[in-house]
Amino acid sequence: MKNFALIGAAGYIAPRHMKAIKDLGHHLSVGYDINDSVGIIDSISPDSEFFTEFERFQEHAFQLKRDSNTALDYVSVCSPNYLHAAHIAAGLRMGCDVICEKPLVPTPELLDELALVEKETGQRVYNILQLRHHEAILKLKEKVAQENRKEKYQVDLTYITSRGKWYMESWKGDPRKSFGVATNIGVHFFDMLHFIFGKLEKNVLHYADDYRASGYLEYEKARVPWFLSIDASDLPEEVQGKQTTFRNISCEGEQIEFSAGFTDLHTISYQGILAGKGYGIEDARHCIETVHHIRTAQPEQPAEGEGHPFLKKFI
Repeated sequence: MKNFALIGAAGYIAPRHMKAIKDLGHHLSVGYDINDSVGIIDSISPDSEFFTEFERFQEHAFQLKRDSNTALDYVSVCSPNYLHAAHIAAGLRMGCDVICEKPLVPTPELLDELALVEKETGQRVYNILQLRHHEAILKLKEKVAQENRKEKYQVDLTYITSRGKWYMESWKGDPRKSFGVATNIGVHFFDMLHFIFGKLEKNVLHYADDYRASGYLEYEKARVPWFLSIDASDLPEEVQGKQTTFRNISCEGEQIEFSAGFTDLHTISYQGILAGKGYGIEDARHCIETVHHIRTAQPEQPAEGEGHPFLKKFI
């Protein structure tokens, strides 16, 4: 049985990490978050210690280290994006391997820094890339590999997930902390595209503001116009007022349907990590480079056939 700490215990995604730890028979020893809305712990790991000050959390972790039975083995990081690098480094320096949500860090330079801390400490960083474990994604990856066709697949990526006024008041609405829509929401899909279609060959930004972003990605085996938004007004007319989310991810006109099957992907991810098969820094590099380029690029007019249909009302 391994001992875990959880940083960002009050976050949206934290319960999936708690569940994975419990379901695999391990122990959530301690949680930390500046917010104390962590009642979910009572139904998963009621004996866990909890702190709202990082200094107290860290001191407790060092005290646990004195006994091999209580020493922490892993630190799971679910904190806001802009704190990932600092929390990962802190976990490594506590003598733990670290499991972190996407995006691992905002820039390739910070990936290099974490690689240095790995060498200094002898510990490892693992990134949760859960879509790589999804059955539908694995089947498409296998299909693309088997067909081995010369012409590139035409892929459409449209994802609109409406967010209320709270969003812009939270850290997620601050581009200095979330690193913007393309990073906060898009990184999951960009990793999936790389996983299926190979190396990125072209990356063009067409439009970006605080609520949406759009561009074009070309991989070894696919051409992908993409559009991401958190604004309900971008929903297609036929679904406005009926649903708050619209997702169209298709390959050659055929839907890639992976709405189901999400429940246990974190548990499967943890299982792989604990078996020594987790995704590390170099596995995350491709999608970090992709979103970093999008975030720092100047918008360009779309070339013929590269603009997303939803882009027309913004340019």
